[in-house]
This record gives sequence, structure tokens and C-alpha cells, in this order.
Amino acid sequence: MASSGTDEGAPALLVVMGVSGSGKTTVGAAVARRLGVPYADADDLHPAANIATMATGVPLGEHDRRPWLELVGRWLADHDESGGVISCSALRRTHRDLLRAAAPRVSFLHLHGTRTAIARRLAGRTGHFMPPALLDSQLATLEPLGADEDGTVLDLDQPVDVLVEAGLRRLGG
Repeated sequence: MASSGTDEGAPALLVVMGVSGSGKTTVGAAVARRLGVPYADADDLHPAANIATMATGVPLGEHDRRPWLELVGRWLADHDESGGVISCSALRRTHRDLLRAAAPRVSFLHLHGTRTAIARRLAGRTGHFMPPALLDSQLATLEPLGADEDGTVLDLDQPVDVLVEAGLRRLGG
């Protein structure tokens, strides 16, 4: 994978990706604070219908995801000059391609772990619309970053500060 999608001197533009419960929000917010750039959680961009669907334990179809991913891409494009970090599952290559089409210099930080580690995290989480029952569908949907995709993969079973440091180092931040 390439080392960095940021133009030299340009503020970072980053998607922290992974399945639900991988730590995207926590790590993404910490990276943004560290870089001094805006942060957003793509979950906040989901339309009410998507949230209702997932809350019932039904995975989203691609027809549900596309408008949401277009909003995420718009957020990235709007932050291209100022930089920014957004947490977004970006599970499929086609999802990431859609985000790159909107913001070509975006990089990806994939928080990856075992099903057991992620299930443990989900079991301890409260107040989120995504039920643990959807973990297997997300893992089945997940396509790893390709060798030609600008990004890096980190083992999520580490402390947040270690993930932030490793992500910044690997992405040249």
C-alpha cells in the first residue's frame, strides 16, 4: 500500500475504516485532535431509514449505502483543503472508490481484528444503533485494502494512543 495520500504540506485527509465495533470513532477523533483537523463520524450522516433498518438487525443493501457514501464523499471533498478525519466503515473496494472519486487524495486507516476481539467490544457497547448481530454480515462484506489503495492496516487490539501513533507514522503524519 502507498504510504500517504496527502500532498506534501497539505493537511491530512483520512478515513478511519473497519467493521462496527472496531474503534473507528475513538481512534478517528484522537487522530483528528492530534492533527488539529476537523473530525466527523459517518454514522451521523446516515438517513433515519438506514438507522432504522440496521437497528432491526437487517444489514444495509448497496442501494441504501450509496447515498450515504455520497454524503461521506461530499464531507471529504469539503475538507480537502483544510484536512479532516472521518470514521466510516468503507467495507468494500467500491465504497472506497466512491470516496476517492469525491476526494482523490484521501488515505485509509483500517482498524482490523479478530471476530472474537470485535465481538467483545460490541458486547460492552451501549447506546449504538448497530446491533452485535450484524457483525458477521459486516465481516462477510469487508474487503481488505488492496495493494494499490493508499492506506494502512492496524491491529485494533492495542491501546488507542498506540494506534494513533502507528497510524500517523505509517501514513507519514
